[in-house]
Amino acid sequence: MGLYNSKSRYKILGVSVSIINISLQFYLFYRIWPHSIGVGRLVLALFSAYILTDFINGLVHMFMDGNDRYDSLAGPLIANFHMHHKNPQYKKNNLLVVYFMETGSKLWLVVYLLLVLLIQGMFAVDSTVLYTLVYIGILSSIAEVSHYLCHSSRSAISGFLGKIGLLLSKRHHARHHMYDNSNYAFLNGFTDPLLNRIAAACCKGYKHNTDLHYANFNDVGSDNRQ
Repeated sequence: MGLYNSKSRYKILGVSVSIINISLQFYLFYRIWPHSIGVGRLVLALFSAYILTDFINGLVHMFMDGNDRYDSLAGPLIANFHMHHKNPQYKKNNLLVVYFMETGSKLWLVVYLLLVLLIQGMFAVDSTVLYTLVYIGILSSIAEVSHYLCHSSRSAISGFLGKIGLLLSKRHHARHHMYDNSNYAFLNGFTDPLLNRIAAACCKGYKHNTDLHYANFNDVGSDNRQ
């Protein structure tokens, strides 16, 4: 963690990843927008993307919470990710800033968006499927905003959106921090029943594993979120 805070290259990497991800999100949306699919199929694509985004980001969250490869090249990034359990509050920021900064933590999203671009350019894929794939790429960043609001907002609007299931509710996500190995979903928590089954079968949990490494951090009190 000290290495993450002392080396500017990790912050530069985060900003670079944000720029790449958001540029690809805009470009992919620009590419599919001329392909009209009608309101019904548009709603279907958005609904499907909502469910898949919740599940995919939950899986990534599950993997990262159990990842203890601190000695790897990505070790400082992993350590910074794990600091959220110890210090769950974010710095207060404009939601557009949150969208940008938190998108910088999604290295996997760069690969995903490039694959979607490749599929779009090389294969004859149904337009509804393409819309769904692009929406997943965008909603994966919105999931980070949902998580931010869950921890750092007392807004009545965000609370209402959480209650109706469009965003992550505070009560639902609180179980992730209170209990071990549960409720990994980031967008709205709809797929947590399935994710919890996967976690129970495949993961050791984090409270008695990666969370124990806090004792080795010299700067455990530092604010790890943007």
